[in-house]
Amino acid sequence: MVEYKTPGEIDAMHAAGQVLARILAAVRDQAAPGVRLAELDATARDVLAQARATSPFLGYQPAFADSPYPAVLCASVNDAALHDIPGRRRLQDGDLLSIDCGTTLDGWTADAAISVQVGRSRPEDTRLIDTATRALRAGIAAAVPGGRLGDISAAIGAAGHGAGYGIPAEFGGHGIGHAMHEDPHIPNAGRPGRGMRLVPGLVIAIEPWFLAGGIDKCRIDPNGWTVRSTDGSRAAHVEHTIAITDDGPVVLTAPA
Repeated sequence: MVEYKTPGEIDAMHAAGQVLARILAAVRDQAAPGVRLAELDATARDVLAQARATSPFLGYQPAFADSPYPAVLCASVNDAALHDIPGRRRLQDGDLLSIDCGTTLDGWTADAAISVQVGRSRPEDTRLIDTATRALRAGIAAAVPGGRLGDISAAIGAAGHGAGYGIPAEFGGHGIGHAMHEDPHIPNAGRPGRGMRLVPGLVIAIEPWFLAGGIDKCRIDPNGWTVRSTDGSRAAHVEHTIAITDDGPVVLTAPA
């Protein structure tokens, strides 16, 4: 069931989104060759504690997972696209790192993700991240009252497939509110003019993720969480939580 938010509830979600923006900025600044992924998770925990917020990731166990998620952020490197658990692995020069994180503040949740290059940049990774970012902006621009859910999906898919990237259908955007994952599901490819109508009060997380190899398939590691490309190609993942308002889409997780 889709739940619509009042202006006051959207303001509360914006407050959660600002905590999340601070986490992602801190982790982006910290990500450098030699840094362990677990150190990034520790930084995120510190920001959460300072804000008296909690993590919707920690202990989360959806139907596809065999065990609860043990961290407050996902730190996915190179061919890992989503949900990789931060451990003792050290970042290396030239890595492509995707960070996905959520916050819950006063009962309201926000969700966002960034992809960054660690140390030396690679032109092919720059293009991949830029395309995912452009797709995110296109999806947000399509999230207007009177539009359809498929308009968002089509805008994202056009950017990704137009650049030759793979877009697996297994995971996409979603509604968000008191819970991290609410209705509706938002595929990263689709047809415009299809799906539910977009109305003010709908709050959604829009999250393009693309695979550089161009294959629309992925696999899950034995840990039950990490989503990887099937051909070893790199992945990029970006995300914002947005509210649809009478004045158009408002990004709740953008830095202040």
